[in-house]
Amino acid sequence: MSEPTDIDNDEEAFAEDTLIQAIENQIESDNPPAAKATFNKLTLVGYERDEILNLMAHVLAVEIDAILEEDRAFDTQWYEAALRALPELPPEKNG
Repeated sequence: MSEPTDIDNDEEAFAEDTLIQAIENQIESDNPPAAKATFNKLTLVGYERDEILNLMAHVLAVEIDAILEEDRAFDTQWYEAALRALPELPPEKNG
């Protein structure tokens, strides 16, 4: 019998991988420009690639949660500002 936490962990790992893939795509396509700029800035100040991707994925996750909770469109302005503020993490959005 498998533990329910196994499923939760699998789903969480899948979600994290998906967010990181989205961030990598944003950096590669330079869209939004803040993604590549943030990646370069954090690289220059000594952050490791995996750590940078995790920080950026966290910002994306906060925005996605807010979209779902508030039933609204993606807020590009907030997202880019939050990326540029890294390594300071944004506060959780509670709508």
